[in-house]
Amino acid sequence: MNPQAAIHSTQVDGIPTLFAYAPGPMRAGLVFRVGVADETLARAGVTHLVEHLALHRQGLADYHFNGETKAAFTHFYMEGVEHEVVAYLQGVCASLCDLPMERLETEKEILRTEEARRGSAQLPLWRYGAQGYGLVSYPEWGVRGLRPEDVTHWAQTWFTQGNAVLWIAGERMPAGLTLKLPAGGRRPMPAVTSALPEAPAYFSEGKGGVLLDAVVADTAAARLYAGLLERELSRSLRQEGGYSYTAAADFTSRRDGMALVTAFADALPDKQDAVLGGFVDVLAGLQAGRIGQADLDAVRGRLDSALAAPDAAAKRLPGSAEDLLAGRPVRSPDDVRAELRAVTADQVHAVAREAATTALMQVPAGHSADWAGYTEAPTESVYTVTGRRFRQDGGQGRSLVVGADGVSTTAQEPDGTEHAATVPYRSCAVMLCWPDGGRRLIGTDGLIVEVEPGLYDIDAHTLATIDAAVPSQALVWLPPRQQPPRKPAPSAAPAAGRPALKRRTVLQTIGMLLLGILAVVFGLPALAVTVFESGDKDLGTGGWLVLSGFLWGITGLLAWPAIRIARTTRRG
Repeated sequence: MNPQAAIHSTQVDGIPTLFAYAPGPMRAGLVFRVGVADETLARAGVTHLVEHLALHRQGLADYHFNGETKAAFTHFYMEGVEHEVVAYLQGVCASLCDLPMERLETEKEILRTEEARRGSAQLPLWRYGAQGYGLVSYPEWGVRGLRPEDVTHWAQTWFTQGNAVLWIAGERMPAGLTLKLPAGGRRPMPAVTSALPEAPAYFSEGKGGVLLDAVVADTAAARLYAGLLERELSRSLRQEGGYSYTAAADFTSRRDGMALVTAFADALPDKQDAVLGGFVDVLAGLQAGRIGQADLDAVRGRLDSALAAPDAAAKRLPGSAEDLLAGRPVRSPDDVRAELRAVTADQVHAVAREAATTALMQVPAGHSADWAGYTEAPTESVYTVTGRRFRQDGGQGRSLVVGADGVSTTAQEPDGTEHAATVPYRSCAVMLCWPDGGRRLIGTDGLIVEVEPGLYDIDAHTLATIDAAVPSQALVWLPPRQQPPRKPAPSAAPAAGRPALKRRTVLQTIGMLLLGILAVVFGLPALAVTVFESGDKDLGTGGWLVLSGFLWGITGLLAWPAIRIARTTRRG
């Protein structure tokens, strides 16, 4: 093994430190085992706020530095000459011990501006719910109400000596480096929650293409599977089909023994069916074991070349720091290369089958993936609370139910079918509150209940009952809204938790037309008998009633399924 390609372990002021030889400017990072997944939805953004405050005193510098708040880790890193590295790391630690609270409100505004420019990934929300790893899908609602003592307590609890790892890539360890942080122990990884009762699952949203993720064991075979998936998607959807411009896959270790394989293919509106079908076909091919040895060797070779590069050990340092914080062994590039070389096609096939059991797919709005064996992810609750019901005037059968243990919104279809979204108070991740009385409760499963006094005519006592029932730590007060909802718009969206109409399939269209034609065929004679044969002496009154009833009964049996298809689906 080349000593310069290895990762060496040491300590600085009791903080575990990883070092790799790398010529040129020194690079260094300080990593903490805290991230968005450690927060609650009502306090989301506190880690990001601490990161910003800790970097403020660095000011404007000639060297490159930055910070990053991830799901389970927070990074501070920089690149420069040795004395600049020392000054940066010591400055970050000093700020974490004494955050510049005079900058608190200014940094809050900066975070809100940054959030307005940042998109949100929806897959974590649907997979994990409104807690843990699912919080990366939500706005940082908690920032606005954070007090100086809240931020200080968070920093002293999570940004501690025992919860940090330092990494350095350079020609030597920097001289004179000291890192003073509050005392504190290593924190466990965030709990993994689930909002999916069944998998594989799908949900319909957006119009940009098809997106999928799957949770698999964190192995070398899984890395190769991600590479093969990208190769096959690119070949099928871009090179051969010409349906997508971008068809890619990625592998991300969750650092808890599991990893996330993510895949994406974009699509124009008129190519969405083709992209979805081709995407599913690629997945099915890998699940069936159609793995070419040449393709496997090509992916393996590409990964091996990256690991054989002179700076491979230095590039692995941030991820190795995360592994160390998660209690996982630190592996050198040579160790990983050896694992990759030992992977067989059968092992990659096993990963493909494992991915099929945990897959979550986002399909364009109006599409479904049930035909491919995916279960629709839940968009409503299985029960409604018992309590006082407030009906929405002009709301097409919509109601709000306020009970002793939670709130529900319901929407009733003409056939009596009721859809509900329920948030129990004990499982309320956040309740957004506006001065006009509006409330939005979000459950830990991600379902939403809107409480709008202007829509449901809720009295002040009932509103106060809800406010008192929701745990105080879940309340987030927001500034006045420009236009609170007062009455349902003619094109109002479906009630919270109610699924949108599915697109009508070809078979459903054919069935609806045939049933409609047959209904007309029987309906015309039924009308003729009813009108013209009522006085027929040969039939008699009894015979006329029997014949008319029979023909109208047949007509109804044929017409009702056609009407049902027309009401519960929409044209593509």
